[in-house]
Amino acid sequence: MNETTFFKKQDSNIATRLSVAAPSIPLHVLDFRAPESPDSVVEGIRKNCPLDYACIINAVKSSEATSGNIAFIVKLLKNISTDLSDNVTQEKMKSYSQVANHILDTAAISNWTFIPDKNASSDFLQSVNLFAGRLHIHNESMNIVDELFIQTKGFHINHNTSEQSFNFSMNMNNKTEDILGMIEIPRQELWKLPPNASQAISIAFPTLGAVLQETNLENMSLSRPVNSLILSVILPERLKQILLTFEKINKSRNVRAQCVGWHSRKRRWDENVCETVMDITNKVKCRCNYTNSLMSFSILMSPKTIDDKVLDYITCIGLSISILSLVLCLIIEAIVWSRVVVTEISYMRHVCIINIAVSLLTANVWFIIASNFSKKAQDYNWCVAVTFFSHFFYLSLFFWMLFKALLIIYGILVVFRRMMKPRMMAIGFAIGYGCPLVIAVTTVATTVPGKGYVRPDACWLNWDNTKALLAFAIPALVIVAVNLIVVLLVAVNTQRPSIGSSKSQDVTIIIRISKNVAILTPLLGLTWGFGIITLIEGMPLVFHIIFAVLNAFQVSAKKRDF
Repeated sequence: MNETTFFKKQDSNIATRLSVAAPSIPLHVLDFRAPESPDSVVEGIRKNCPLDYACIINAVKSSEATSGNIAFIVKLLKNISTDLSDNVTQEKMKSYSQVANHILDTAAISNWTFIPDKNASSDFLQSVNLFAGRLHIHNESMNIVDELFIQTKGFHINHNTSEQSFNFSMNMNNKTEDILGMIEIPRQELWKLPPNASQAISIAFPTLGAVLQETNLENMSLSRPVNSLILSVILPERLKQILLTFEKINKSRNVRAQCVGWHSRKRRWDENVCETVMDITNKVKCRCNYTNSLMSFSILMSPKTIDDKVLDYITCIGLSISILSLVLCLIIEAIVWSRVVVTEISYMRHVCIINIAVSLLTANVWFIIASNFSKKAQDYNWCVAVTFFSHFFYLSLFFWMLFKALLIIYGILVVFRRMMKPRMMAIGFAIGYGCPLVIAVTTVATTVPGKGYVRPDACWLNWDNTKALLAFAIPALVIVAVNLIVVLLVAVNTQRPSIGSSKSQDVTIIIRISKNVAILTPLLGLTWGFGIITLIEGMPLVFHIIFAVLNAFQVSAKKRDF
């Protein structure tokens, strides 16, 4: 029996049960891919149980939550929300939610993966929100639905209402303790309402976050796990902002959170509609914008962002020493310049020293700006600018290191003919600043339109969505590898005896440059090697501390250039 036949057999079971519930409709054996089948069931509901939709509940509950049946039920709920939502009562909402609860069971989550329509989970969420939006509340407040995997509450509100909140407590992944969630409507928002009563409805889903991730495994924007309940809210159109408090599932101290809203049209989490008001070990508070397209909210795990005082102290002290050392390096270069630039190679060696120092100094300054900037309310365009300059000058540091390696090869291979200084300078600046500029500009041009250039939690190259960080990591690590090969070649070639004082002097300089490259290259490679390791999810704090130490104090190796 092939997979398609298996799906059809499973789907025929639920179709048979629903046909019993609606006997007046000539319901055929259903194929879950056939769009007319849920329509037939909707017509059966309209004729047989229009007041409470209860006639389909037993048929749904007795069916297995296979991928085919899940897809059928999603289409059925979608059709109900569009065709049978003229007068949604509490009884209809309960029946609707019992059907939804069946396919949100933790045991059914993995089966969502095999549904051919990858928009099924998004359609499901939108259908539930749409149907709940048509619900009419009669009492002052009520707990409308209290199923295991979906809860619904509603309140009457007006401009005189004090701050209103929805509180949820739901079990996730069969844990012993429930996860809490709360939605608050700020007082200043309620002032926008007219005197007559309006209503607010909220829905909580403990397992829907895992469903959304399971059905969109190839979508990078959905690759980060949801770390709490998903909370939906249906409010009057005049209200534009809400506060949400989420209890974390993973309460590890190294796990940070990103407040997000589900964009129903784009079918993805939108990180730009919410800001984090509070993020502590066990809970997160978010302030989010509310629109007809943004009605569902949650928090995503962001385990790679570590906020530790040890890292702050190391970075602050290290960068201070680094900047002072670089300034001292440039002052010493200015003092001894006329006495050290004896030959073309020695001249270019010190040009490299100056530009490496300038690049690292400037990169450190931009790094400090980025660190302070990212802790404030972010302005996206400024964050892009800060990240661009940090990216550019850190790349320049590596490309000037590459030019030093090429200078070594030039000194070894070219004996009788020397290149003029202006040409060497042109090549040096083309490599040292031209190549980084091309890479940085290309990265910005290809990732900024989709807002995938910077990370959502810091002003640095994005990794989760676009892998923009590779535009730094790949050139840097390739240059480290090339420089190490050059050092090995020098170790072999400089063992041969040299003839002539001028050549001997060049060889001495080449050996000195090689020692510089041999010291700096492993240090830079080791530093950014640990930087790549820190991107791996769940890495211990010690790797972040090692990276911070190496990155902050790498400039101390520059003293060996003299």
